[in-house]
Order: sequence, then structure tokens, then C-alpha cells
Amino acid sequence: MTDRKQQIPMKPSLPCFDKARIVVVGDVMLDRYWQGPTRRISPEAPVPVVQVNGCDDRPGGAGNVALNITSLGAPVWLLGITGDDEAANSLTTRLEAAGVYCDFVRLKNVPTITKLRVISQHQQLIRLDFEESFSGLGVDTIPDRLSVLLDHADALIVSDYGKGTLRDTQELIRLARKRHVPVLVDPKGQDFTRYRGATIIKPNLHEFEAIVGRSSSEAELIDKGHKLRETLMLDALLITRGEHGMTLLSAGKKELHLPARTREVFDVTGAGDTVIATLAAALASGEPLPRAAALANIAAGIVVTKLGTSTVSLPELRRALNTIQGSERGAMTREQLVIALEDARSHGEKIVFTNGCFDIIHAGHVGYLEQAKKLGDRLVLAINGDKSVTRIKGEGRPVNTVERRMAVLAGLESVDWVVSFDENTPERLLEQLKPDILVKGGDYGINEVVGADIVTAYGGEVAVLDFLENCSTTAIMQKIRKENQEEIV
Repeated sequence: MTDRKQQIPMKPSLPCFDKARIVVVGDVMLDRYWQGPTRRISPEAPVPVVQVNGCDDRPGGAGNVALNITSLGAPVWLLGITGDDEAANSLTTRLEAAGVYCDFVRLKNVPTITKLRVISQHQQLIRLDFEESFSGLGVDTIPDRLSVLLDHADALIVSDYGKGTLRDTQELIRLARKRHVPVLVDPKGQDFTRYRGATIIKPNLHEFEAIVGRSSSEAELIDKGHKLRETLMLDALLITRGEHGMTLLSAGKKELHLPARTREVFDVTGAGDTVIATLAAALASGEPLPRAAALANIAAGIVVTKLGTSTVSLPELRRALNTIQGSERGAMTREQLVIALEDARSHGEKIVFTNGCFDIIHAGHVGYLEQAKKLGDRLVLAINGDKSVTRIKGEGRPVNTVERRMAVLAGLESVDWVVSFDENTPERLLEQLKPDILVKGGDYGINEVVGADIVTAYGGEVAVLDFLENCSTTAIMQKIRKENQEEIV
């Protein structure tokens, strides 16, 4: 099946999520966590005693979907039903603080759905659910409220947890499709016909097989998936498959399998919310479906390494994407480096910059670069292009082309990124990159370092380090020439 699968070219940038306007409608709930150490077993029963010393409230269900969207920088409106109680107040406060616009139908005498988890030593010991059926209360107002929100939406997420908010899903889908707004559904239950006409639905493997039956092979799974997609008149079906990644089935397209990118699964709570949120945000930003699914897959690999209901931030997604593309470190263009530095700074990392010809790499270079790296978190090494080396060093230099020099330098453990420049000095590069520390090796005064005035003007630092004695490219070249002359004589 491999040769029939789509290939996704991944670009070294993320979509402009802040331009995407997304509406989420569905079952809203509060995830409450009590945490503390466990040091003994209860004398009353063979259960651990947890000394609770911390409490944490987090939006769950459709609320977590909305949080994931706003974490990516996209504006989001959340429509749902809650009680008129303390849990609803906590939920609203946390969502609005994160930038989510809340439109809640608050019901008297009905508790906000709350899931209480007791955690000790990073392990969930028990979950207690507090919920009662809405019995149709408030549900009739959902279509009218949604109709208003859809007038300026780029995508609609239907987040179904089977709690009763989405009684008339077909009406909600019809309202969105009438406005040409794509509808993404996170489904629940045994009846997927209620999602007929949606743009895409995202069941996990268990939910999918509960509808179509177990598949004995990859080919059977794909065949059943396409049949389900056609029956429900969907544009696409995305099946999340845990450690086996995701499978995307689109109308008129080859199947696309995305391998899991999980490093260590810590907690899968809310992972599906992250997937549907990232998928919708990417689609609403104008990304094609295969790339949107690939970004959602990367986001899922991040969130399952976190404890409890969590979100994925834009810097985290960018860093993961860069790592997959090989741009976490190595040789790159100026444009790629700007993106990499933006990500590094978003993680609070200090950028060190140094430059030179680095024609023949020797022990002096290696020791100097190791010293430079210790001054910060990331080391950018800018090297002169071939023409500028010739202008500076004279004919016969460089001995090694810029491509070869960059390849060797990128392999050094101390160097994070290597970039070349064609000017005689790196001043234009310094103005563009604005490193925290400019480092130069040699017997310079700080004021004699080229670019020092640029760096100090925006508040950066300048440092001068010693080269290893008796090590220089020029000395090595002179020794080679002398030995060649003696050999000729």
C-alpha cells in the first residue's frame, strides 16, 4: 500500500493562525485536579491516602478544544451549556483569561459537568464525575446562537461528548454549510448518521470500528473508511490510531497515513481535542487538508507527553515542526534562521553570534566555538562566502568552498546554526538577527569588534575570547607551502 500513499511536503513555517476565526459548539465541562503525595495505605481500606496540597481547574471537553485553538493564536468562540454554579464561574474565568469568547447557556438547578481526578506522583488514581442530564433544557436555543456566530466564522468544530448539548447536529451542520463554513466533527456514540454532510469527522480507531466493525488488514480499514465517508457524504475522514498514527481518507485522493510522532506517552487525556483544534485552525488558515492533518499529528505527539488535559502552544508546534524538518540545527538560509531564532527566543533562549572565514577548521576554531557556546543557549556561526574570503585573504583562498565549510561546521556539537554572508562584514546580518551576544576571537578591544556598535545599540553584549595559541589557518597554510617547497627542492 505504501506506493499509493500521499506524500506531504512540509514547509519550514506555520500558517497565520491569527487570521482564522473558529467557532466551537459542543459539550462543555470542567476538569478538576487534586494533587498530592502518597506515603501510606489507608487503615480503613487497601487504598492509598493522598495528602492533597494542590488543586487545578482546567476547561475540558469542548472547552479544551477552544483552549487548544487560542493557544495557537487563533480567535475562537465557544458555545455550550453549563449549570449556573461555581464550576461554571471557574470555567468561564479560565476560558476568558485565555482569550476564548464564551457564549454559555447557564441552567438553574443543573450542575456543570465536572470530572475530578486525584493524582499522586504523576499517576491518576481515581476519577469522580459530577453530571446530570440536561433533559433537553437550553438545547433549543443553540441553533439561533450558533447562526449569529457563524456569520463571521472560517470553520466550525462540533465537539460531541455525548452529554446532550448537540441534540440536533444536522441543523447545526446545515447552518454552517449554508454559509460555506467547513464543519469538523469529533464524533461520539453508535450513530454517525447524525453527522451526515459534515466536511470531515475525526473518530479514533475504537469509535470507527464500533461503527464499521474490526478490520483484519490495512486494506480493509481503508475500504471501510471510504465506504463510511461516502455514506455520510463527507469530504474526508480522519481516523486517529494511537501508536499507529493517523489515516486520512479524502474524496478522490489517495489515502494518507501519518506515523505517530510520540516520544513518550504520558497521558492521552484531551489528545483528540488537540487534533481537531489544530486541524480546524490550519484549514481555516488556508492550509490544504493533508498538511493540516500533518500539523495535527505533530501537535498530538506533543500533547500526549503532558499530564492531564493540556494544550499545544504555537512555539511548541513550531519547534516540533523544525525538528522534523531537520532545521532544529545545522546549515540554513537567512530566512530559515530568522524563523529558528524566533522560536528559540519564544523559549527564553539566549542567542550567541560569532563570525569568520573558517577556511581550514583547526583546534583553535573548535576550542573557541566551545567557549562561545557556553555564553548562551544557542550559537549562530556566520561564515564569509567564497568571494568575500578571496577579497579578505587574497587569491588562492578559500581552500574549501562555502558549502564544504558549512557542512563541517554544522557537524560540531557546539554549533547550532551556520549561515553564510557575501559581504565583507556581518553587519547587515547582525541588524537582521539581533543576537544577544556578539563574540569575536583575537586581540581586539570591545570597541574594535566589527558590529559592536550595532549590538550595543539595541542592548546586546559584546565579548572577546582568546584563540588557542599557535593555531591559525594562515599558519597552517604557510607550513604546507614551506613543506611543499622543501619537497620540490
